[in-house]
Amino acid sequence: MYKLSQTRIMIIIGICLLGIFFSIPNLMPEKAASFPSWWQPVNLGLDLQGGSNLLLEVKIDDVLKEKMDSIEDGIRQTLRENKIRYQSLKAAPTNVQVKIENLNARNKAASLFRKLDKDYDVKEEADGLLVISYNEMALNELKSKIVDQSIEIVRRRIDELGTKEPVIQRQGSDRIVVQLPGLQNPEYVKTLLGKTAKLSFHLVDSRSSALDARRGMISNSSKLVKGSEGENYVLGRKAIVTGEHLVDAQASFQDQEPVVSFKFDTFGGKKFGEVTKNNIGERLAIVLDNEVISAPTIQSAILGGSGIISGSFTAKSANDLALLLRSGALPAPLEVLEERTVGAGLGADSIRAGAVACVIGLIAVVAFIIAAYGLFGIFTTVAVFTNLFLMLGILSFIGATLTLPGIAGIILTIGMAVDANVLIFERMREEVKAGRSPRDAADAGFTEAWTTIVDSNLTTLVAAIVLFWFGTGPVRGFAVTLAIGIATSMFTSVTVTRVIIATWLNKAKPTKLPIM
Repeated sequence: MYKLSQTRIMIIIGICLLGIFFSIPNLMPEKAASFPSWWQPVNLGLDLQGGSNLLLEVKIDDVLKEKMDSIEDGIRQTLRENKIRYQSLKAAPTNVQVKIENLNARNKAASLFRKLDKDYDVKEEADGLLVISYNEMALNELKSKIVDQSIEIVRRRIDELGTKEPVIQRQGSDRIVVQLPGLQNPEYVKTLLGKTAKLSFHLVDSRSSALDARRGMISNSSKLVKGSEGENYVLGRKAIVTGEHLVDAQASFQDQEPVVSFKFDTFGGKKFGEVTKNNIGERLAIVLDNEVISAPTIQSAILGGSGIISGSFTAKSANDLALLLRSGALPAPLEVLEERTVGAGLGADSIRAGAVACVIGLIAVVAFIIAAYGLFGIFTTVAVFTNLFLMLGILSFIGATLTLPGIAGIILTIGMAVDANVLIFERMREEVKAGRSPRDAADAGFTEAWTTIVDSNLTTLVAAIVLFWFGTGPVRGFAVTLAIGIATSMFTSVTVTRVIIATWLNKAKPTKLPIM
């Protein structure tokens, strides 16, 4: 072990220097803003720097109702195309019901409905009533997809705000936890997250008026929608193009008024161009979250796949709308169930308490190892401090977020950092008592203890992986710091200590090891 190659020594020293280099910003966080983005201190979690915590509920029932309305339209069209007489076709919150008195016609309709979608479950009840709904597997898959989509859209919106290291994750089957470190006033975020931002374009039904709609005198292909200024519009029920085909949206100015410019993808641009070309002189309503924000008259065909949304916008509201459209529409409304704000002062107290605990733990470990192993204990102390720098350097480099449980992981790692050295030094003692020379005893200590060191650390690493895989939030933070600490402590305990002891043996050439 005392014949380490220069290349190996330089690699070990280089890794240690890199760890120290990337941990330096943590020693002067007040100057971090002037540092490059790749050389920043470790991010502090909500519990350490304060911020806001929101618990959101995804209103899945609203989406199911929309799905049932869509299924109702499909069933109505199928029945008409096949000339099947029916009564009382209506969409309920979780199913669609239709009454067909003729038995043969009812069986034929049930067969046609099943062919519409493999996920439909068609049941026949009393008095010729057919009930169409999603089967259980399809329903669970739909609910999971809605929540996953909501999480992704929430993430996009939050990221565009520039909030540093937000935590966005699922809780239960239909809830989302959003943690925003450093943000003390979440009202603006709540406003943005509260909008589904479902954009669609509909032709205005010029043949019907709002009064006709209120009297129920419009066709099934039209619907009544309120406008942002309080007026009412009768629109075609089917959108000519939706926000799903938007590829960009930006706030801009037209005639010195704030507007939102948008651009469609190829399919959306082609569809939009065809509709505007064939309906010159008609009005085109722009609907956002089931509210008409403007309904301009089509003056000419819009063939470039882009357009302008105008209305009573301010510069800020235009920017907000552009952000919402860029990030995409939420598949379901979100309701804020719980809101908590953690003050920066409480976070500072947590940091101080964590720092005190780290210092006490470090002093206790150093005192023990020096008292037990003398000079070799001092060598181990150097390795322990190197381990701390490596941990901080890796956490900073990967952009990890440090929380209170993460600090607990660091404190635990400080104690574990000397485990390997204790095994190595005890093995050396046994070899010296057996009559081996200092060099051979030291070599045997590192060689023979290696298997035991790997086994003991591997079991802890498996526990950390399990915690990370099945845990959430703070538990994951603890698992990350614990896993990194295991890796760095093994490196410093075995390689760094080995380099130090090998150098000492070659320089001092002792006749006995100072660990008896």
